Amino acid sequence: MAQASASIRIPVTADAVWQLIGGFNSLPDWLPYIPSSELSEGGRVRHLANPNGEAIVERLEAFDNGARSYTYSILEAPFPVTGYRSTLQVREIEGGRAAQVDWSGEFTPKGVSDGEASSLFEGIYRDGLQALAAAFAGKGSV
Repeated sequence: MAQASASIRIPVTADAVWQLIGGFNSLPDWLPYIPSSELSEGGRVRHLANPNGEAIVERLEAFDNGARSYTYSILEAPFPVTGYRSTLQVREIEGGRAAQVDWSGEFTPKGVSDGEASSLFEGIYRDGLQALAAAFAGKGSV
């Protein structure tokens, strides 16, 4: 099983970051790679589309509002992996003056090496977290 992870510090409160990203249907609000998201199965499954129109279907596996985290799995996607499971978490740092966002996943590569699959998702996580930080740029500490 391969793994990938990325983290970023954002100079706003963890609650402010979680308010933007904590909804399972909120990816289009902060992640440019995902222009649309629709929920089904009572909000437990999200149907995403990437800019090429390819479908990505993910299931919410665990949600903890108090810990500001959720875990999801991929049911369908154009990625060369199976058994994908990922967690997105927002933690309070610097006495509440900033947030650290951690995005990590594990998966089994399919047709590519562990390193290639890990690099793919590290890039997705890193670019996504940079887009998230950009959404807060200029807003200052909250």
